Amino acid sequence: MTLAAPTRPASAPPRLDLTSIDKSLWFPVGVVLFLFVFFSLATDSFATLRNFTAVSGQAGTLLIACLGGTFVVLMGSIDLSIGAMVLLAGATSVTLLNGTSLGFAVLPAVALIGGLLGLVNGTIYTLGRIPSFIVTLGTLSVFSGLALMVLDGRAIQFDLAGFESIAIGQLIPRLPNIALCALAAWAVVVFIAVRTRFGRYMYLIGGGETVARTAGIPVERYKIYAFVLSGVLAGIGAVLSVARLGAAGPSLGSDLLLNSLAAIVVGGTSLSGGIGGPHRTLIGVLIIAILDNGLNLMGVSQYSQMIVKGLVVIAAVLVSRDPSRTAVVK
Repeated sequence: MTLAAPTRPASAPPRLDLTSIDKSLWFPVGVVLFLFVFFSLATDSFATLRNFTAVSGQAGTLLIACLGGTFVVLMGSIDLSIGAMVLLAGATSVTLLNGTSLGFAVLPAVALIGGLLGLVNGTIYTLGRIPSFIVTLGTLSVFSGLALMVLDGRAIQFDLAGFESIAIGQLIPRLPNIALCALAAWAVVVFIAVRTRFGRYMYLIGGGETVARTAGIPVERYKIYAFVLSGVLAGIGAVLSVARLGAAGPSLGSDLLLNSLAAIVVGGTSLSGGIGGPHRTLIGVLIIAILDNGLNLMGVSQYSQMIVKGLVVIAAVLVSRDPSRTAVVK
């Protein structure tokens, strides 16, 4: 007999209507508004169409990379290798662009490669029963090393004329295509989270693995699926990032280790799992992107920015922490 999973506040998928939007969602929205007003008053360069175009382009890669990682965090795990997967996928994309005739088909090809990297993470995590923090910390080093070998420690430009248009072109005036792609990916992922079995299972697993197993959910299989999705989206983000920058270099994706986790957590997805979702990640990405851009325009040093973002992550974790749940990351 199949048992139905009991309804729990922590594991129920969110309903995107006004009656279910609580103060935990309004708070990060308020932070976005506060940052917008603050930086608009602090520097004349912030509230301009040119700057908004730049911010949307910068936020595009971050949003795409964060979407898959959100599902990993939602089930109570963590993926520290997102930046490394972007680096390796980006290095691979340049190699394929310059060495093959794939052309624009590099995008799905590298998405597949990213999925394989995610499969490595998920398989080691589930079959080895090793904490996801340790697994992805290890693969972060492995993927980064492989990428640097491919790049030979230097930036490599791609030769395909017009390829950059998939990122920096503007089908909609003042909105780079990379931002348009990111918003489209976000809409698809939100639909997956709130309207599909995969999304429901992510919330149930994050809310309590014991309950999920009792309900007959193949927990290990869906954990692997989440890591594969994280890899696929990292691969897509890598190709778009390479198209935007015109090259892949050793620093590609280096900021995603902190920024991706920061955006997910600041947006309201709990590290304990079962609470949040990709609809909140968009808000977190806006906070991080506006914060980065505003501090740069104010002339704040990179070192000081690292301090600020680190404090923001710690504060967000403390605010979202559920004292009744002892496990933070599985």
